[in-house]
Amino acid sequence: MAPFEALYSRRCRSPIGWFEVGEAELIGPNLMHQAIEKVKIIKERLKTAQSRQESYSDVRRRDLEFKEDDWRIGQVSYQLELPPELSLVHPVFHVSMFRKVVGDPSTITPVETIQINEELPYEEVPVAILDRQVRKLRNKEIASVKVLWRNQQVEEATCEAENEMKKKYPHLFE
Repeated sequence: MAPFEALYSRRCRSPIGWFEVGEAELIGPNLMHQAIEKVKIIKERLKTAQSRQESYSDVRRRDLEFKEDDWRIGQVSYQLELPPELSLVHPVFHVSMFRKVVGDPSTITPVETIQINEELPYEEVPVAILDRQVRKLRNKEIASVKVLWRNQQVEEATCEAENEMKKKYPHLFE
């Protein structure tokens, strides 16, 4: 219910019809006592709801402790030392983002650095047109197509401008 309705035991009325025919309530100490009692009831019910939500969250909450090398920023946040490739990523993370890793260190194999040959470009090739859509603006219409690319799943298809795709890949529209 709305706060007004909880406090005054009636729905809020618009300024056009504040009072119903024959209704005349007096403002006095009784109205104040009733309002105070309603506020007490609302506070009690809010405390009940808060404790219920707290019990739900306590089930999933766990204390995480990390090694001494880790840099703890606050009660629930850590600053990690990230590799240079991730220099654009903010290094402070909330502990809820961390997961405990249980594994055998002997099974970890080192990853060699991958050498990329810049002279061997890779170009995606469209396989099929999955869908066509026309968006209407005030003065013009824009046609777009959903394209499935080679080595991608249907869920990873992209939306491209139809006229550009017709220029580059006319065989898809035959």
